Amino acid sequence: MQEVQAWLALEAVAGLGPENLRRLLAVFHDPGSILAAGIRQLSPIIGSTLARAITHARENPAAAQVEATLAWLRQPENHFVPQTDPRYPSRLLELQDAPVWLYVKGDPDWLARPMLAIVGSRHATQQGLRDATAFAQALSEAGLTIVSGLALGVDAAAHAGGLAGLGASVAVVGTGLDRVYPARNRALAHRLAAHGAIVSEFPLGTPPRAGHFPRRNRLISGLAMGVLVVEAAPESGSLITARLAAEQGREVFAIPGSIHSPLSKGCHRLIKQGAKLVEDAADILEELGVHLRRHATASARLDACDDPVLDALATGPLALDQLAERLGLTVDALSVRLLSAEMAGSVARLPGGLYQRMH
Repeated sequence: MQEVQAWLALEAVAGLGPENLRRLLAVFHDPGSILAAGIRQLSPIIGSTLARAITHARENPAAAQVEATLAWLRQPENHFVPQTDPRYPSRLLELQDAPVWLYVKGDPDWLARPMLAIVGSRHATQQGLRDATAFAQALSEAGLTIVSGLALGVDAAAHAGGLAGLGASVAVVGTGLDRVYPARNRALAHRLAAHGAIVSEFPLGTPPRAGHFPRRNRLISGLAMGVLVVEAAPESGSLITARLAAEQGREVFAIPGSIHSPLSKGCHRLIKQGAKLVEDAADILEELGVHLRRHATASARLDACDDPVLDALATGPLALDQLAERLGLTVDALSVRLLSAEMAGSVARLPGGLYQRMH
């Protein structure tokens, strides 16, 4: 806890910022050594004004702010993960502007898992929400952790789908972790903290500000192997995440839609720019690596003797609505199961929207 206190004392230094901290860490290697250094040692690296501020923080720490954070960290689900911590995600270290530390609510071990980001419109269509949920659950069943931004619409649907699978879900947010934004996702946030993780680079008490969300987006893409855009208008923030992903060397995927839908235009633009058009989760798994696809097949395999979907298709191909009516399932729930079955090779999608049992 002493090292954490040193980090928090540095966090409270006004104007220090992550770039200056990275420069200091390159020389002093840990927060205690930075705080112990004198003005003459610090000034050549960050200037005399900040050097004096650090020595002042050492002698007069922001006790109330630090103690409030330490009290939060005493709760078992709350964590402070600096770059010096082995739990810090290695993928973020590839970023030039990687945060020096992360606040994590939930299990930090999820940050080491292979991740796929799913993002899209806050005002998604019902089909977009179904796609986000179904893709997320199928990819989660394949062993990928689904990362998104806890926004309304596609983000929330992706988190729900990820939590329903084996790989769970991680949210990256633009506020302090003592707040939930938007408030309508409070119940989802509790589920993420219990079964996945919520991550922020911002101190406790930080409110939602417009400039925080592009910063959050770079971490969503930075944590992931690739980014799937489900629905996005031409000016959507999801396109920022996709651009950042491309700049970071991550894969970019997009689901096409109607040429008449404004929420398809962002995805179509990405496809024109080189994003991979995807029709099912298997397209993503194949692009990311055969080993993941094989893992998906093993984890998503359905037993024909026990699965009512395969039983219903035993007499011949059926359309989605016909199959849903026969099984008494919602289209949303059935879509998730069909995606898993397709990935396992148990079901094939035919022209005309029909589904056929394969064995």
